Amino acid sequence: MELGLKGKVALVTASSGGIGLEIAKSLAEANATVIVNGRTQKSVDNAINLIKVALSNVELELLTLVADISTKNGCNEAIAKYPDIDILVNNLGIYESVGFYNETDEDWHRLFETNVMSGVRLSRSYLEKMIAKKTGRVVFISSESAISPAQEMVHYSATKTMQLGISRALAELTKGTKVTVNSVLPGPTKTGNVEKFVEGLYPELSPDKAADKFIKENRPSSLIQRFINPKEIGDIVTFVCSERASVINGSNIRADGGLVRSAF
Repeated sequence: MELGLKGKVALVTASSGGIGLEIAKSLAEANATVIVNGRTQKSVDNAINLIKVALSNVELELLTLVADISTKNGCNEAIAKYPDIDILVNNLGIYESVGFYNETDEDWHRLFETNVMSGVRLSRSYLEKMIAKKTGRVVFISSESAISPAQEMVHYSATKTMQLGISRALAELTKGTKVTVNSVLPGPTKTGNVEKFVEGLYPELSPDKAADKFIKENRPSSLIQRFINPKEIGDIVTFVCSERASVINGSNIRADGGLVRSAF
């Protein structure tokens, strides 16, 4: 299926690893020019090498952005270096499982700055330009925790819910254009950090058995009964960014493996 992404410039924040790397890889495979972002030159260079190895038969256009997007200065650096893009994927996000009573004011502010304000700052600049051109894509990477809040991560869940409101409100600004703004809500996804977290919970088990036990005990409503492969999220995001998804706008796209028990 031709996705119409050739020649489109896509910025994927926090794309040096995890879900962000797979989004970058999937967009690159679909012939988009991808800006790979990380906080250090080493992490960005490593990500680009991984993409080149994985897509050795694809003609790639990869650009670099070394900047901490969780800060105002980092966002300004991104906008200054790449003032005009076609696709913005607000993927940057952090989480921690500490429990509500141990979430300090500082923790709340840190997650808000990273998970919410990074996307707000970039969207504020790029979306206006997309609307002026009447074409473009903005995608927020939210979470199933946005609609099924986790009691052990109240601050994280709150920031992910806020992303849905922001995404829908921004979509209202695109009326009558070919610009879309959407959110994608992954369920538990098998990134490196998640694997370490789960293995730490069950050190006596093999990685695969630890993952199975975590899903059964902590996410029993999952219909797929497994962790999601980051590539699966990358491919969904790439489709949402494509010309094929032109009628999807202002939507929350659940990619949670059926974890959330809701018809809506």
